[in-house]
Amino acid sequence: MQLTGNHVIDASPVKVWALLMDTDTLARIVPGVTKLERIDDTNFKSTLGVKLGPVSAAFSGSLQMEEVVQEKGFTLKVQQNSKVGNASAAIKISLTPVEESKTEVSFDGDVKLSGMLASMGQRLIGSVANTLSKQFFTNMEKELLP
Repeated sequence: MQLTGNHVIDASPVKVWALLMDTDTLARIVPGVTKLERIDDTNFKSTLGVKLGPVSAAFSGSLQMEEVVQEKGFTLKVQQNSKVGNASAAIKISLTPVEESKTEVSFDGDVKLSGMLASMGQRLIGSVANTLSKQFFTNMEKELLP
């Protein structure tokens, strides 16, 4: 499943980058994250709770940042496991300056699902992914308020 989107944030790339690099802040803005633990500069352990239609699932796994370019972007590799299936993804996240104090945050990646998750249908999963993306950007904007 392809996962793409973008949103313009009312903050400079420097501020957005700082937000994305702070583990505690990131745990607050990513929907469903119940625990995010930094292992080193680019590796994290994570626990998430997500509701997919009638099914609620707890995921645990790892996140890894690759191809990190300061204040420009990175590729996020995700491996999450649960009783209802597994999810793995490689998502490129880019920050592009827009005007003087705005940043377009865009993401593009491929998500692979297995188990019951894969059988739930792309339409349901796509709808959940869109909702979570909107929540992420809403949470990011709230975090940036003075």
